[in-house]
Amino acid sequence: MKILQLLGAGATAILMTTAAASADEELDMMLKDALPVMLHSCETVVEETDGDEAAIHEIVRKMAIVSFVNREIDIKDHASTEEEFTALRAEFVEILRAECKADQDALLAGVVDHAIKTVLKL
Repeated sequence: MKILQLLGAGATAILMTTAAASADEELDMMLKDALPVMLHSCETVVEETDGDEAAIHEIVRKMAIVSFVNREIDIKDHASTEEEFTALRAEFVEILRAECKADQDALLAGVVDHAIKTVLKL
């Protein structure tokens, strides 16, 4: 299933993204940049990007930024070493794959948010 392969590969660096913007203006721009992609499902993200792994990664990253901001998360509070970060990233990818496999029509932003919430035990 293409979405599972692409989301897994495309999201490997997703937990590196934090919403700790240096200024409110920068944060606002990041959130506005995410708005156009927030309605993708697991399936439509692949269709709209023609399976482009880098494009999928960018969409998932934008969705993760929104989740981090909404939940006021600083990833550094959850992973202080590269090993901890790698473990969180692997769990995130696993959850993303499983949820998209279970429901290709699921709103991807919801899947991303749920995966972050689950991985960080929020």
